[in-house]
Amino acid sequence: MLIERTNNEVIIRLPSNVDIEGVQRLVDYLIYKEATANSKAKQSEVDKLSKEIKKGWWKKNRARFIK
Repeated sequence: MLIERTNNEVIIRLPSNVDIEGVQRLVDYLIYKEATANSKAKQSEVDKLSKEIKKGWWKKNRARFIK
């Protein structure tokens, strides 16, 4: 593995035999960190929003799972 920092980016080079699913999970996490880096949201607000979204999804999709 080689990690290199340039003026504009960090470059990570991995051998081709590395588990691609693990790399994808790492990339997903880094995308999340980048997207939320400047967030002012409190964890309690995030939890509340998540609960509301899940509740709404369940109302729309419940019939697909329970017959």
